[in-house]
Amino acid sequence: MSAPRRLLTRLRDLMAKGDSRGGVAPMSELVRMVAAELVSEVCSIYVARPGDILELFATEGLREDSVGRTRLRVGEGIVGLVAATHATLNLADAQNHPAFAYRPETGEEKYASMLAVPVRRGGRTLGVLAVQNRNPRHYAEDEVEVLETVAMLLAEVLAASGAEGGEGGLAATVSRRFAGATLASGLAIGKVRLLGPLQAPKQVLADDPRQEQARLDQAVAMTRQSVDALIANGLAVADGAEADASREILDSYRLIAADSGWLKRVGDAIRGGLSAEAAVHRVAGDLRDRMRRIVDPYLRERLADVEDLIGRLMQALTGEAEAPKSAPGAILLARRMGPAELLEWHAGGIAGVVIEEASPSGHAAILARALGLPALAGAAGMLEVANDGEPAVLVAEDGEGGQLILRPEQDVVELFHRAEAARSARQAGYAALRDKPAQTRDGTPVELNLNVGLALELLQLEATGAAGIGLFRTEIAMMARGSVADVTDQAAIYAQVLDAAGDRPVLFRTLDLGGDKLLPGTARPEENPAMGWRSLRIGLDRPAVLRRQLRALLLAAGGRKLSIMFPMVATVAELRAAKALLRTELARVRPQPSVLHVGTMLEVPSLLWQLPELLREVDFISVGSNDLMQFLFAADRGTPGLAGRYDFLSPPVIEMLAEVAAQCRAADVKLSVCGEHASRPLEAMTLVGLGITSLSMPASRVLPVKALLAELDLPAFRAVLAGIRRTAAGAASVREPIAAWAREHRLVQ
Repeated sequence: MSAPRRLLTRLRDLMAKGDSRGGVAPMSELVRMVAAELVSEVCSIYVARPGDILELFATEGLREDSVGRTRLRVGEGIVGLVAATHATLNLADAQNHPAFAYRPETGEEKYASMLAVPVRRGGRTLGVLAVQNRNPRHYAEDEVEVLETVAMLLAEVLAASGAEGGEGGLAATVSRRFAGATLASGLAIGKVRLLGPLQAPKQVLADDPRQEQARLDQAVAMTRQSVDALIANGLAVADGAEADASREILDSYRLIAADSGWLKRVGDAIRGGLSAEAAVHRVAGDLRDRMRRIVDPYLRERLADVEDLIGRLMQALTGEAEAPKSAPGAILLARRMGPAELLEWHAGGIAGVVIEEASPSGHAAILARALGLPALAGAAGMLEVANDGEPAVLVAEDGEGGQLILRPEQDVVELFHRAEAARSARQAGYAALRDKPAQTRDGTPVELNLNVGLALELLQLEATGAAGIGLFRTEIAMMARGSVADVTDQAAIYAQVLDAAGDRPVLFRTLDLGGDKLLPGTARPEENPAMGWRSLRIGLDRPAVLRRQLRALLLAAGGRKLSIMFPMVATVAELRAAKALLRTELARVRPQPSVLHVGTMLEVPSLLWQLPELLREVDFISVGSNDLMQFLFAADRGTPGLAGRYDFLSPPVIEMLAEVAAQCRAADVKLSVCGEHASRPLEAMTLVGLGITSLSMPASRVLPVKALLAELDLPAFRAVLAGIRRTAAGAASVREPIAAWAREHRLVQ
């Protein structure tokens, strides 16, 4: 028997003895056994204590009197670094590592090499397990694996003994506030429902790898069948478009469930001596740590989907019935959440959701917005201090971020109840505006359109009374599928959009992939992908992909009106090349659209110096304010430190838009704004004041913006705006004088 297998067998016997005595295995015996079997002079256990402290709890090889005395902060020293990063460190010369922190009472100065692994359970780091040797060496891969397995066992021992630190007492009764980023706007007041991480396996080691592999194979088959049933049923929260959109996202599950890559890793762990449950749990932990190191938000969401599937696989393995996802009126708190899970919880009546690790472009965020479910991302640390059933308040504001308040004071709850009542009254007032024309108080018409990307969102056309769809993001459905669909499937998607819109206009944006919107498995070699190979550049370099999409759009029109716009256009020559591909496909399709309008996104500042030529090539221009702002000010919109540094309501932006609007009017080319800024009250008011009367925005903002514009005396505001522009030279922003005028006229709070 190999040393690793012998060690695991002995540890299993040690834990069994502890259970038979009505207690747990002694730590001193455990560290002696690990040190002996791994031929290490030192084996030490550090346990997490309240206040982000790691305390030496047991050791074989270091000085006995340092136990209970030696302490490190999380992040301090190699042990603290392992606890902070949740990552294993394998060091041949630990004392020369930048993080090394010398503790003279331990007598560890004579030891060169060190292998340290985190001890984790239920998503929490309970401590660190480390071995050391005098001679410099890197520990072998099988030694690393066996120490990580010992760490899994140790986590169960610590949990059973109560040795792990925790937060309780007074801290569990004090009100806590957590800042977050808004995924879907709204306000929710209710009781907390915690969605915890995967439960630790009850059995870590197994004697028969073949039997465990057979159990895994059977569970995988059951999981795949359940996923197929999930997709077939659609998990629809309503009929029609919502059901179809659910399938769009859930189709990506089928691709993941069929992927053998992560299942192979589970099989390798089983052959190393773990039970099937423990092997799945280990892979889930690896995925969790990888997720935290990945920059791209969409790929992080894809890993969340995998983790959701692993949860289903664990249930199939254990044979435990899934707890019903029902919590009427509750605020759900989760580390991560896949789209299927969110749909199930929404059907169970939750009032809102806070997801620590989520992004606005992820599946869960897209569905939350489509469902009108208040949702926040971030709120780091909430799961460590929240308790099931305690009161909470969730506030998510468009463009303003949000907050989660745990255990709020009674006066705070009453304040938010009043705010919710006022919000409900406003919503009722907004609903009365649904069928009224969008116009300013003096009667100037304004076209308010929707930004959408999934069939699920098409129902908002009727709910909001929007004039049409000012931006249909064709790449969202492809990202949900995990690949670019063929012509037939794409045409079906686009035809469904046109059917839902009826006589309303729809502007289809061609695939805007690249940047922060990558298909799963797509490499990102660029240092600055937002300014790299993306959007139309991909389409022109891979014309077959763009031609297939253009053909699908033309087929979907079926003789109806069709509007197509190209994103990330930097030169008129690029637009002409794209139009040439469109003409080629147009010649092949029958029937042709009754009317074909072609336009471009204005996102790249270089187009500003090509406007006369550009206006001769297009039927419309749509300003993508998000990208235009980041390129205009050389400020990556994904960099938190730059958030708010440059203002949309600043002289450079206002003067630029005023000039574009003037040239578009002179050329009789329609101009709209479809970026995030069009949905904000002051920005929308200013855009209309500049003569841009076509705005596109998320569904949640259509009626509030319509209500604001209905109270706007446009001639009076234009005179004020002209005065502000005359005196604003060199100012960083003109937001405050615009806001002051709006407050004076009771247009904003």
